[in-house]
Amino acid sequence: MTRESAVSRATRHFDEGRFAEDLARRVAIRSESQVPSSRPFLDAYVRDEIGPAFARIGFKVEILPNPVEGVGPILLAERIEDPKLPTVLGYGHGDVIRGLDEQWREGLTPWLMKQEGDRWYGRGTADNKGQHSVNMAALETVIAERGRLGFNMKFMLETGEEMSSPGLRAFCETHKERLKADVLIASDGPRLAAKRPTLYLGSRGCLNLNLSIELREGAHHSGNWGGLLANPGVVLAHALASIVTREGKVLVRELLPESIPASVKKALVDCAPQPEPGEPEIDAWWGEPGLSAAEKVYAWNTFEVLAFRTGNPDNPVNAIPGKATATCQVRFVAGSDPDSFIPILRRHLDAHGFEAVQIGMARKSFMQATRLDPDNPWVRWAAESIRRTTGVAPAILPNIGGSLPNDCFAEVLGLPTLWVPHSYAGCSQHAPDEHALGSILREGLQIMAGLYWDLAEEGVPQQQG
Repeated sequence: MTRESAVSRATRHFDEGRFAEDLARRVAIRSESQVPSSRPFLDAYVRDEIGPAFARIGFKVEILPNPVEGVGPILLAERIEDPKLPTVLGYGHGDVIRGLDEQWREGLTPWLMKQEGDRWYGRGTADNKGQHSVNMAALETVIAERGRLGFNMKFMLETGEEMSSPGLRAFCETHKERLKADVLIASDGPRLAAKRPTLYLGSRGCLNLNLSIELREGAHHSGNWGGLLANPGVVLAHALASIVTREGKVLVRELLPESIPASVKKALVDCAPQPEPGEPEIDAWWGEPGLSAAEKVYAWNTFEVLAFRTGNPDNPVNAIPGKATATCQVRFVAGSDPDSFIPILRRHLDAHGFEAVQIGMARKSFMQATRLDPDNPWVRWAAESIRRTTGVAPAILPNIGGSLPNDCFAEVLGLPTLWVPHSYAGCSQHAPDEHALGSILREGLQIMAGLYWDLAEEGVPQQQG
């Protein structure tokens, strides 16, 4: 009964096919939170699959409604061995993005897991069924090896993350005492690189915006009116060009952080993005001048144009359109005030003669930015545990470039947050042909078994008061 034997047991769990059986069964459940007709599958996922799996390893399970009507349920699984022991909160989400069945390549379907070499195809293999399945299997193997965890575990699984987690913050506020813990240890998102274990401590925030201009009703023949009527597509294009240059530098400097903290800069020195074969090459000329590639994506704010529409792109006609719209996005780091972004852009547009351009949120809510200080004792503890298991010092990212509901844990529950991802950037999450790499899932199971084992050993950071 040693750490090594626990990691070996986790490895056997994977190599003997038990993990693949569990994941294949979970992938087959069509839990698309963005598709109303799939709502029964959200209930089935927590009721018939995840709940019984936790119950089998000695967890008390309760399924609670989401505070927001129409959003899928939230599962809470608890194993309290001794109130005096450290308590860990785990998190995952059982919902997946739309299946996009017809867009997968021949021979693949989102609801049937298929292994081709190291790639395990299926919706949710990477985001997030594969990842929380790794952590659940690691808990199971540690209990089997030690006879107990040696710490207390609470695990929350929501089913609305792909809709920006509506109701999760309110749920955490309502159940704050019940969710009390010493640390969050969870898994989502990609590693820095496929072959490098990664530990990240938060996420960038995300605010989606609509910019639009409507100059008149309907379209008018360009032969009769060209040169006489203002073209809204041209006007909106120039408005966007006043916000961000053709090289990706944000011109509205109020949208940006004042500086990058020294501890963040230090952590990112060792975290240069390294695209895998088949992934796009980095455009070194794009983005904020003077920043490294890691600082651009993990420590800075960006303004992106996600979609632009004027006229009828699918069937253009010789007419000047009456309106144009663009959906844009600000990705932002901790310390930024997302409530200020629209007023800042409004002032900017007015000052540059674009009073006719309207601006508003594209969604009702946005995800906040969070970041745990890389010098936090929990970070050093987790990094050393991962190094012991893999023999490799993990990349430590102060936050990932994407967005997660980490503010619910960091701000509402006041927890240090540690994320150990079991995916990679080229996994095609949110797209056809989503897949996980079996090699990462296998190593992830080993890493998590080591982490969970170490939580019962000496050297764990001091508990909250």
